[in-house]
Amino acid sequence: MKKTLLALCATATLAVSAVAMPAPAHAQRGVAAGVAAGLIGGALIGGAIASQNGYYYGPGYYAPGPAYVTGPGYYGGADCYWQRQRFWDGYGWRVRNVRVCD
Repeated sequence: MKKTLLALCATATLAVSAVAMPAPAHAQRGVAAGVAAGLIGGALIGGAIASQNGYYYGPGYYAPGPAYVTGPGYYGGADCYWQRQRFWDGYGWRVRNVRVCD
């Protein structure tokens, strides 16, 4: 019943919109407002898309950040430290901490 009612409403909406005569569009004194709205909307949408991945630094090489280095013989003798490394996850560049032991 719900699907039939939904199909009838959709068909009626399309029929009314096809029969109705829209008023002709006139670009008088509204061009600047339309351009401004388009630029602002594009900037907002572009900013939202660009902020999806917070780890993207752009192309090029970036040196690893500072890492905590343990001294020799500390906790059993292995010289290990944490290092930040960039990697590509298929969607963008990300950064992770990796434990490196000598």
